[in-house]
Amino acid sequence: MLLLFCAIQEPGSWATRTAVEGPGLGEPGDPALLAGGRVKRGWVWNQFFVVEEYTGTEPLYVGKIHSDSDEGDGSIKYTISGEGAGTIFLIDEITGDIHATERLDREQKTFYTLRAQARDRQTDQLLEPESEFIIKVQDINDSEPRFLEGPYIGSVAELSPVGTSVMQVMASDADDPTYGSSARVVYSVLEGEQHFTVDSKTGVIRTAVADLDRETQDRYEVVIRATDMAGQLGGLSGSTTVTIVVTDVNDNPPRFPQKMYQFSIVETAPVGTAIGRVKAEDSDVGENTDMTYQVKDEEGVEMFKVTTDSNTQEAVITVQKPLDYESKKVHTVVVEALNKFVDPRFVDLGTFRDQTIVRVSVLDVDEPPEFRPPSNLMEVQEDAHVGSIVGVVTALDPDTANHPVR
Repeated sequence: MLLLFCAIQEPGSWATRTAVEGPGLGEPGDPALLAGGRVKRGWVWNQFFVVEEYTGTEPLYVGKIHSDSDEGDGSIKYTISGEGAGTIFLIDEITGDIHATERLDREQKTFYTLRAQARDRQTDQLLEPESEFIIKVQDINDSEPRFLEGPYIGSVAELSPVGTSVMQVMASDADDPTYGSSARVVYSVLEGEQHFTVDSKTGVIRTAVADLDRETQDRYEVVIRATDMAGQLGGLSGSTTVTIVVTDVNDNPPRFPQKMYQFSIVETAPVGTAIGRVKAEDSDVGENTDMTYQVKDEEGVEMFKVTTDSNTQEAVITVQKPLDYESKKVHTVVVEALNKFVDPRFVDLGTFRDQTIVRVSVLDVDEPPEFRPPSNLMEVQEDAHVGSIVGVVTALDPDTANHPVR
């Protein structure tokens, strides 16, 4: 009967159970004894463990093969075959001791399958059926967590509530997840904890404050650390940088940089002539800066028109009714700017509109005199002499006194 003994007393290697193959043991569920008192042969799986990354100077003891027919006279030769036999794993032909001669790495290969034989030293014939066994490489915590999907870029709207989910990061650990805590990773914020948190188990990043303001800072660089051994002292760690972009919401109203603008135009300008442009500034971006303009006072509505240039977001002021310098030299127009898309969540921040005054000076133009005939019909005698006065016709200059009629 061929026995495989576990190395429970050797540091760094052991087996979970002793494995036996040969007469004396039956397969599970089978009767142990056959007719005539013979015992049915059966296979029992065997497994040894050997620690990875062994740094000792001597070969690492793995386990021992022994046959119960071995009387210690050296007549039995023990051999092994299979993965790593003769290179990584060597066996003492006389004692059956197995040693690992190379430094093993579980992350490269987790186990080796071999077969053990007991042979007659003289004839090299098998004395009993060979037995298959496994040498499993025992994990140690030699691999730090790694973030493999970077670079990470996430986004969150400004003024989002505390706890708003931004994104998830995940680190992987090449150590054995089924053994100990070597591959059990927890997350923490290394830099940026003033504004963001991370779930220690899931790696979900969330906002830690409710006052993120894009107009003040539009991006953050947050360093997330992953530590194995469930974060215990001595665990290995790795880190990654997450770029979080703060996106815009319409939280800023339009504001005119000046409270008054002044323009001038000649009185003869035709209807539709552009007088000038004014623009309200908005700290937001994109469609949140789109706005419309309108004239708010009655006089301005009658005389002038305001349209919005969709490309520049400027208010274009044009003549809507003919101007007359002699009637009114200066017009005062109240122009109002308001956002197109108001977010109802932020109406409590204040009114999303602003007003400015536009003063339009009408410039005089030298207009021709206007003749004003008498209101009554002029009559003349048929025998009137040449040069006789028939009547008087007057001409008035509609401009100022600086332009007399000649």
